[in-house]
Amino acid sequence: MCIRDRLYGISAQLRRAIVSIPTNLAEGCGRGSDKDFGRFVQIAMGSTCETEYLVLLCKDMKYISDELYNRFDSNIQEIKKMLVSLLYKLKS
Repeated sequence: MCIRDRLYGISAQLRRAIVSIPTNLAEGCGRGSDKDFGRFVQIAMGSTCETEYLVLLCKDMKYISDELYNRFDSNIQEIKKMLVSLLYKLKS
């Protein structure tokens, strides 16, 4: 498999994971209870963790610079904090 094919596969998976985060939050908002919404927030957290790994993989494979990785990682950590906070509020 050539580098272009690998990069395309990783970028396609990364796009799916990123889009899944707000999509699951939107779907969860349409549910009838905090418990149901919380389940979708947890799914969004899973997609955030998948995104985190794929960005790290891109850095390790030298597809992105350390500087770009650090910017992406900082945003990902902020999203994870927001999701944890939302989960905490839903369970209170």
